[in-house]
Amino acid sequence: MIVDVKDWDVDKVDDGVIKIVEEKELRKYGKFLEEYSNQLKAIEHALDETLNDAWKFESDPVSLMIIPKEKTSILDLISTDNKVLNKVISVLAVLCCEVDYLHNEAKKKYFPALLFYGEGETSEKDALQDGEAHMYIGRMIPFMQELSCFVKHINIVVKNIVQQLSALYTTSGNKNGVPVIDVTDVHFQTVYKHLGTLLTILVTFDEIIDGQVTLREHWTQYKRMLVSIHHTNNQSKLGFSAEKLRPFEKFINKLEKQLLEGSIFLDCVEQNFDDSKNYVTKNSALADEFSLNIKNQFMVIESKLGEVNEFDARVKLPDVFCLFVLHFQLFRTTDKKFLKALYEVHKKVPAVPLIFNVLFFPDQFIITRLPVLARNIERKAQEAVKLSKQSYLMQHNQNLPKEVQSCFIQALAWMIEMDSCLKDTGKLLEDLNRKCSLLLQGLKLAWTISHQVKTMMGLHIVLCKPMNKTCVLALCRMIEILKCIEGTYHRHSVVINESLTHIMQHLSYLGLKVINIGKSRLVSDKKYSERRLDVLSALVLAEKTLNGPGSKERRLITYLAMALGVQMNSFKDEEITNFAGVMKKLDFVCDFGKKIKEACDCSFMYWHHVVFPTYVADVYETGLDVHRIQYMISALHDCVDPILSCCHPSSPNILLQAFQKETYLTIKKHLLDPLCNHIETELRFHCHYHLKLDDRNPFRIGRKDFSHFLNLSSIRLFDRLINVKAYVEHYLDKLFYNLTTVALHDWKTYGEMRSLAKHKYDLLTVEAHLPSQTLEQGLDVLEIMRNIHLFVSNYLYNLNNQIFIERSSNNKFLNTINIKHIANSIRTHGIGVMNTTVNFVYQFLRKKFQIFSQFLYDEHIKSKLIKDYRYFKENKADNGQKYPFDRAEKFHRGIRKLGLTKDGQSYLDQFRLLISQIGNAIGLVRMIRSGGIHCCSNATRFIPDVEDIITFTDLCEDEKLSSETVSGAVKLDLVINNLSKNFSGGTEYFKLLVEAFAPAFQDPKNGHMKHFFVIVPPLTINFVEQSISSKEKLSRKNKIGAAFTDDGFAMGVAYILKLLNLYSDFDSLHWFQSVHEKYSKDRIEVYKQKTSASGKEDRKLLETMNLTSRRLEVYQQEFDLLNYSLSSARIFFRADLTAEEEKDRK
Repeated sequence: MIVDVKDWDVDKVDDGVIKIVEEKELRKYGKFLEEYSNQLKAIEHALDETLNDAWKFESDPVSLMIIPKEKTSILDLISTDNKVLNKVISVLAVLCCEVDYLHNEAKKKYFPALLFYGEGETSEKDALQDGEAHMYIGRMIPFMQELSCFVKHINIVVKNIVQQLSALYTTSGNKNGVPVIDVTDVHFQTVYKHLGTLLTILVTFDEIIDGQVTLREHWTQYKRMLVSIHHTNNQSKLGFSAEKLRPFEKFINKLEKQLLEGSIFLDCVEQNFDDSKNYVTKNSALADEFSLNIKNQFMVIESKLGEVNEFDARVKLPDVFCLFVLHFQLFRTTDKKFLKALYEVHKKVPAVPLIFNVLFFPDQFIITRLPVLARNIERKAQEAVKLSKQSYLMQHNQNLPKEVQSCFIQALAWMIEMDSCLKDTGKLLEDLNRKCSLLLQGLKLAWTISHQVKTMMGLHIVLCKPMNKTCVLALCRMIEILKCIEGTYHRHSVVINESLTHIMQHLSYLGLKVINIGKSRLVSDKKYSERRLDVLSALVLAEKTLNGPGSKERRLITYLAMALGVQMNSFKDEEITNFAGVMKKLDFVCDFGKKIKEACDCSFMYWHHVVFPTYVADVYETGLDVHRIQYMISALHDCVDPILSCCHPSSPNILLQAFQKETYLTIKKHLLDPLCNHIETELRFHCHYHLKLDDRNPFRIGRKDFSHFLNLSSIRLFDRLINVKAYVEHYLDKLFYNLTTVALHDWKTYGEMRSLAKHKYDLLTVEAHLPSQTLEQGLDVLEIMRNIHLFVSNYLYNLNNQIFIERSSNNKFLNTINIKHIANSIRTHGIGVMNTTVNFVYQFLRKKFQIFSQFLYDEHIKSKLIKDYRYFKENKADNGQKYPFDRAEKFHRGIRKLGLTKDGQSYLDQFRLLISQIGNAIGLVRMIRSGGIHCCSNATRFIPDVEDIITFTDLCEDEKLSSETVSGAVKLDLVINNLSKNFSGGTEYFKLLVEAFAPAFQDPKNGHMKHFFVIVPPLTINFVEQSISSKEKLSRKNKIGAAFTDDGFAMGVAYILKLLNLYSDFDSLHWFQSVHEKYSKDRIEVYKQKTSASGKEDRKLLETMNLTSRRLEVYQQEFDLLNYSLSSARIFFRADLTAEEEKDRK
C-alpha cells in the first residue's frame, strides 16, 4: 500500500469535523425527501381529474355527443289501423325530412363554396395573374351544375309540399266529393315551418350571389374567353373545334340566367303550382289556412324578439317573410295590416343573420320581392328605416360596454352553477328539472350573444360605419364569452350526456302523460264519427312515436299527429300549452349538441378577422387574463370546416394555410415579438442597472408582468401549437449565440442575462457551447504548443485535479488551464492538434534531456553520486537497508558550496526546476489525452452503443437510396468510426514517449546517468524546502513566489526513473521510510524536552519546542505528499513492470 495508516494519529481528529459531515449528510437526505415528496405530489396532481386539465376544448382528440338515432323507417313508425291517416302523415313527414336533408346539404356544401369564392387575395401582391380567374371558374362549373340541380330539386319539393297541402283541402278527384281527411281547424304548423326553411335556402343563395361581385366578374371574363375562341385563327392548338363549344356556351348562359341574376327565390315562388288534378291558386281553404299559419308563426316569433327566452326565434323570421311572399304569389291576396306588421319588424330587429356574414333585411326583402305591395309603403317610411338602422347601431355601440359586462356576469354566474349544480342530490325529479333549466339557460345566453355580435358586425359593414377600438374589443369580449360557454358545455360533456338521456325519458313521460289524458277523454265518449276516429288514431300514433328514442323522425311524426290529435276538445288549453312546452324542451335536449354548435358558431369571423390584430395588441398591452386568447383562436377554428368546402382553388388547403399563416403572423407581430423584445430589454436593463440609465421604478413607470404570458399553455392554432415560453426561449438562445459570436468580449454579459432569464422568468435557455477560448480566458493549445518552453516555466501542474496554474502574474488573478479548455481547443482545431502537440513536447524534451545529461556528467556531481552510492552499498546493513537522511542532507548542503546564481539558487535548485519542467511537459501530454477523450465523448454521446455501431452505408444500400445519400452515409461512418476509435482506444502517448527515449538513456554510452536515483533524495529535500517556503508566502502580503502545488517535479522524477529503468534501485534506498524515521525520532526528542521543561525559566524553551514540533510535522507532511504524488505518477509509467517484463508482454 502507498499510505501507511498505522501511523495516523486518529485521536487528534477534531470532533467538530465529524459533526459537520453528519449535518451535511442529514441536510442532503432531507433535501432528497423533500424533492421526492414534491415528485409524488406532482404525479398525484397529474393523475387527478382537475377542473382545468379535463377535456381541453382546444386540443381535444375525442368528443362525446349523444344524438338519438334509429334505423326504423318513417313508414314503419307510422302504422295505425287508420290507413288514410297513415298516408297523410307519411307524405308530410317524408317531405319534412327531405327539407331537413336539403337544408343540411346547403349549409355544409353550397353556402360555404359560394361565400369563399375569390378568397385568398389579401394584397396587390396576391392579385390574380392572367388566366387564373378563368381557372377559378373552370373549377367552379361542376359545382355550379350541381347547384343548378339542387335548386331545381328544391323547386320540385316546394311545389310538392304546396300541392300536398292543397290536396287536403280539395274535393276534386275524390270519391263522393269528400276530402281525403277532415282537416277542419287542423294546423300543420310543422309543415309550414319546413316550407319556410326551404324557401329561406333559396333567399340565402340570392343574397350570397348578390354580394359575390368577384364571382360575377370572373364569370363575365370566362364568357368573354369562350367568345374569343371563335375568333382564334389557329383553333387546332385548342384540341377541339369551336363548333363543339356552342352547347357548352348555351349551358353557361343557362346557369347564369338561373343562378347569377338574383332570381332563384322568385323563380321558385312564381312557378306554376297548378296541374290538371290540383288547382292550388283556386283553393280558398288553403289560402286561409296558409295565411293563418303564417300569422300564428309570426306572432310566436315576434313576441320573443329581444326577450330573454328568444333562443333561435330570430333565425326563423326569414321563413315567415318567404311564406308571405309565396302566399301572395299563389293567391294574389294580402292583409295590409299584417304587411305593415312585417315591415315594422325592423324596429326590433334591423337585420337577421342568415349564414356566416350574410344578413337578411326585412324591409329590403319586401321591397325587392314584392314590388307590387311595396308601393303601398310610403317613402318616408322607407327613409325612416335607414335612419332607424343607424340609430340602432349608434345606440347599441354606446351601450355595448354595459351589455358586455352584463353578459359576462351572467355567463360567470351560469358557469359557477354548472360547476356546482350538476351533481346529483338524490332527488331525481328535482335534479332533472334543475339540470334541464340550467342547460337551457346557457343556450339562451349563447343565442343572445350570437345575435348581438353578428348583427353589430354586419351592420357596421353594410352601413359603412367604422368600428372604434372600444367597440372592437367589446365585440371580441362577447365572442370570448360565447366560446367560453361552449367550452363549459364541453368540459362537462360527460355529465351532461349522461343526464340528457334521463331528461329525454322524463320529458317523453310528461308528453305521454298529457296524450293519455286526451285519449282517455275520447275513449270515454261513446259517440262515433270518422273525425273522432281520426283524432283517436292520431293520438295513438303520437303515443307510439313518443314512446321511444327521441329521434328527429319520431318528434316530427308526433308534431304532425298532434296537429290532428288536439281536435274534438280532447285537451284543455293549459294541457295543450304544457304539451307544447314539453315538446319544445324535448327538441332542444335531443338536438342539444347541434343547438350548441349553431349558437356558438363563429365562422363569420373569417370575414371580420381584421379585428384580430387590434384584439391581440390589446391582450398584450393590458397583460391581464391573457389565457382568453385561447377562446378567440377557438372562434377562428370554426372557419376551418367552411374553408375546406371551397372549390375555386386547386386545393382547399391552400386557402386554409393562407388563413393560418395570416393568423400566426398577427400573433407573432402583436404578441410574440413585442414580448421577446421587452423581455430582452428588461434583462439588459437589469444587467446594466449599476449604470442607472433610466428610472426603473415599477410604481412610476408601470412595468409589465410577463409571467402571465410565459405561463400561458400552448395555443393550438389549427394544426400547430404555439408555445409562448418556448418561443421566447428560442429567441433568447438565438440572440445570445449570434451576439456572442459577433462580439466575443460580451460573453459575460450574455451569460448574466441567461442566468437572469432563468431566475426571473424561469426561461431555460441552451448553452451556446462556443469554444472556450472565446468565453473562458484560457490559453489555446496552439499558443501552448508554440511557446511550450515558456509554458512549462510559468505554470505549475496539479496531478490530482489535472490543472495548470500560472506561477505568478502582474494581474490580480492567475490563469488556469484545465481539461475543458483543452477539449474546447481540440474541438476548435480538430483531433490532429493532439499529435502535433505531442511532437512539440518530444522536441522540447530532447533539448531538456541534453541539459539533464550534462549536469549528471559534471565531475563534481558524478563523483558525489558515485561516492554516496558506494557508501550506501557498504553500510546498508548497518543502516537497516535505508539511505541515511543525514547523507542526503549533507549532499544538499554540499552542492551549495559549488556556487550560487544571481537569484541565490544552487545547481541543485536549477536541476530540480529542470526536472519540474520535464514533468510539466509530461503533465501537458496527459492533459492533452484527457481533453481529447473528453471532446470525443461529447461528440459521441448521442451514439447509442459505441462498441456496436450501426453502419449507415449498409442501411442506405439495403434501402436502395440515391448515390448522394450513400456517399453522405460513407462520410458519416468515417467520422463516427474516427470518433469512436479516439474515444475508446486513444493513443498511449506516455508509452510512445518512454519508447522514444528509453533506448538512448539505457545505452552504455550514457552510463553516467545510471546513478540518477542517488540524487533523488537530495532533490526531494530541496523540493520540500522550496514547497514549504512557497506555501508560507501565500499568507503574506507580498505573494511573489507563492504556490500551493508543483506536481511537475514528481511527474519528472517518475518519468526519468522509468527511462533509466531505476525504479527498483530507487526503491532499494527506502528513502521515504528513512525520512519518516528521522522525523519521528526528532519529534520524540522534542517531546522529551517539552516534558522535562518546567518552571517559568523554561517557558521560552517550551515555546521553542512547540515551534520545532510544528515545523517537523510540516516537513513530514510535505514528504508524505511528495511520496503520494510520486507513487501516483509512477502508475502512469507502469512502474510495477521491469523493462524485461514489458518486453515479454510485447
